[in-house]
Amino acid sequence: MLSYVLPLAIALILIAYLAGKPYWREHQRNKIKAEPFKKEWRKILQQRMPYFRQMPADLQLQLKGHIQVFLAEKDFVGCNGMVINDEIRVTVAAQACLLLLNRPTNYYPKLRTILVYPSAFIKRQSKVTGGIAHSQQVTLAGESWDFGKVVLSWQDTVEGADIPDDGRNVVIHEFAHQLDQETGRANGAPILAKGQNYQAWSKAFLAQFQQLQQQAINGTPSLFDYYGATEPAEFFAVASEVFFEKPQDFWAKHPKLYKQLKQFYHVDPVHWA
Repeated sequence: MLSYVLPLAIALILIAYLAGKPYWREHQRNKIKAEPFKKEWRKILQQRMPYFRQMPADLQLQLKGHIQVFLAEKDFVGCNGMVINDEIRVTVAAQACLLLLNRPTNYYPKLRTILVYPSAFIKRQSKVTGGIAHSQQVTLAGESWDFGKVVLSWQDTVEGADIPDDGRNVVIHEFAHQLDQETGRANGAPILAKGQNYQAWSKAFLAQFQQLQQQAINGTPSLFDYYGATEPAEFFAVASEVFFEKPQDFWAKHPKLYKQLKQFYHVDPVHWA
């Protein structure tokens, strides 16, 4: 009899643990959010984040709670002599958590570690051209991996925070990739918000993606960085940068695409200025 009872008991305990884990995690996160926001962190936000000063009070409060959870759950590692401090951690977390406002979130569940370099870093990439494999060195400001890591240049992170209206923000870019990668492979079609559908999303994105590709070929000025023309995943990340940094221009020039991102991110930065 015991040979049947013991495995059943173990199975029931395991089921109870797995069922209760999300509730326990949410309880822990709510406890973290209830803690006072550190004065030192608030000072960093005010100095480093023009976004923060422009946001409505309810979103400011929400962002601070997200920052607290993010910093409790993610590890930061300095590279090439970079020493991690609260300025780095809060500056990165504040920009990353902009993408989580007003929406159910599991705080980038695949992400475990943020690697921070002092400035742009060099990576060797392999390519196949004409059936011949070769490698080349490329200089990057950031990179999002699909197995638990984001890599950032601190110099570019600071510039993205300090200049909130140039349409360029490496943290927003890489963490948009993290959202995209929650479906598996980044492809420009992340898990959409309730009420959105992929047909309308694809129609709006494809039209602007193809237009950007043509603009890149012709050298025609565009609101979006030409890098977004390389593939749909990059276009989604580039469009996310512009959505938060140049919302008025975005809305005026590309209202259909802006509407899709507004629904996806659950915020309307047009009203933050």
